[in-house]
Amino acid sequence: MLDVRLCLLVALMLSAPVTSTAQLLPPPPPPPPPPSAAPVQKLSETTYRVGQLRIDVARRELVAPGTLNDVTLLEFVANTKDGAKAYESAITIDSNAVTFNTALLLLGLDTKRGVASTRQFDPATPKGDPVDVFVTFTLNGGERTMRVEELLLDNRTGKTVPSGPWVYTGSTFIGTGAERRYLAELDGVLIGLMHGPQAIIENPRNDAVEGYGMVVMNSKLGLPAGTPVTVTIRALPSPFQPR
Repeated sequence: MLDVRLCLLVALMLSAPVTSTAQLLPPPPPPPPPPSAAPVQKLSETTYRVGQLRIDVARRELVAPGTLNDVTLLEFVANTKDGAKAYESAITIDSNAVTFNTALLLLGLDTKRGVASTRQFDPATPKGDPVDVFVTFTLNGGERTMRVEELLLDNRTGKTVPSGPWVYTGSTFIGTGAERRYLAELDGVLIGLMHGPQAIIENPRNDAVEGYGMVVMNSKLGLPAGTPVTVTIRALPSPFQPR
């Protein structure tokens, strides 16, 4: 009799509906909406503020606050605030990518003239409207402004990377429909160095790509991580349109 009762109990257990762990867990929350640009505030006839960024359309300049990252080996020049690439970028700029790009569009830069890299370490040269990038900081009680290239030391030559314009590509989008996302925001990259599709401003020099692993922060400047800096981006006359 005991065996019969045991068999009936086992049969009832096996026939009971099974509740999986997934059924017990609440559904995952929907992904957060993509960041939007900060409102554009007009300060004067020629100056605007977008988030923490100041734009002078007469001078065609964008001025952005930032800090130097605790990093040595560089793959990018500047990342977004709380961006995932801070560990391999020289500067954190206090902006998200959408706001940063909006400010550059106010300077008259045009994504239609940009040709972004198609992959990381793309050997092809990215193209776009040219810009100069400068960084300002206080050292030993005095303010100093230099081209951003002076922050980037090439260990192959013992010199900073060659000076010259950078190019505005505008970054790229991935996905379609509701899944379409701005790659600069996803990766948290504003200014590139090693030719990647995510950067909004990219390095048109191929020597850095060929020497990946050799371009580092210029320790000769004596600037500690966390140093406040101001990044200035100046739009140059475009070769694609009349001056």
